[in-house]
Amino acid sequence: MLRKLYDWVMRQAQRPDALWILCVVSFAESSFFPIPPDPFLLLMALSSRSRALIYGVLCTLSSVVGGILGYYIGYALFEAIGMKILTTYQYVDAFQTLIQHFQEWAFWAITLKGLTPIPYKIVTIASGVAHVDFLTFMMASILARGMRFMTISILCWYFGDPVRLFIEKYLGLLFVAILALLIGGFVVLKYL
Repeated sequence: MLRKLYDWVMRQAQRPDALWILCVVSFAESSFFPIPPDPFLLLMALSSRSRALIYGVLCTLSSVVGGILGYYIGYALFEAIGMKILTTYQYVDAFQTLIQHFQEWAFWAITLKGLTPIPYKIVTIASGVAHVDFLTFMMASILARGMRFMTISILCWYFGDPVRLFIEKYLGLLFVAILALLIGGFVVLKYL
């Protein structure tokens, strides 16, 4: 079943509208959507190595623009929208801790948390609620998201087929590892 899903996603990654899907998922994940764009970026970069770096740049830019929406939700629409997002994903308890980190160490807290499996929407909304300086927020977001997505793209561009073969060989194990990272991110956030 996992192999069929992988094959299906690889086919989707080669479609002409795949770039739009990547950008929409990357944008939405930074403000309200639960699924990160990393797996789709990885498969798109592997399916078209010559465009891997372009995919990484566009994924980064989409994520940062989505982060602006998340920041605005926290800054101006927290009661109306932000609290509903936090409640839906059960992030309310960890949210106060994040705000304290952002008030004390804004640039580094945003940068480090933007690299982890902690959902980035929580980082962007908390930045807005904490009224982090917008320029600081933007610089940290570009650095964090760029490092995360460009690392994937550069590895796929540089190593290409060996990475694809490794993924295909260890698909089940990688799926479990990625799932563990995602769950770990939620657990860390919940009990931070």
